[in-house]
Amino acid sequence: MKKIASAVLLLLMSFGFATNATAKVKVAEKLYIFGFSASFKNSMVYLTNLQELDSAWIDSKTKFLCGRDQYSAQLKDYLAATINDPHRTCVVMFSTKKSDAEKKYMKLKRTYTVKAKAKDGYEVNYIDAKDFQFTAVDMAPYLEELNAEKPKPEKKKKKQKNDK
Repeated sequence: MKKIASAVLLLLMSFGFATNATAKVKVAEKLYIFGFSASFKNSMVYLTNLQELDSAWIDSKTKFLCGRDQYSAQLKDYLAATINDPHRTCVVMFSTKKSDAEKKYMKLKRTYTVKAKAKDGYEVNYIDAKDFQFTAVDMAPYLEELNAEKPKPEKKKKKQKNDK
């Protein structure tokens, strides 16, 4: 159970801290996305299939998906309705290249099937595309905020040595 918690925490930290100075957002023609869900209560994990998504907004500087929290919420809402567990931790992973997304998908899948089978015994449940599909999140209402330039922090002045 500790390994689930640390793996989910690591995933959230790696995808959750996006900072940008002068980033511009753009709409990607195609994006490949999949979702992962785990719970601290049990060893059941859920994994969606790799899906192609049109009209997703991407930060051009950091290459991060805008509205990641809303995509995670789509998966969380689906799982809350189907398995009656509203307290699951959900993350999404994505890439603009299908091959990169497939690598991420296979790595995560191996982590919870092959590598963890002997030790932790996770029960991996796959969510079929006919049951759940991500829908593109429209970030147009937030466009001005997303493209706003962040203020740069002031530089600290160097301390001068006192002449003796």
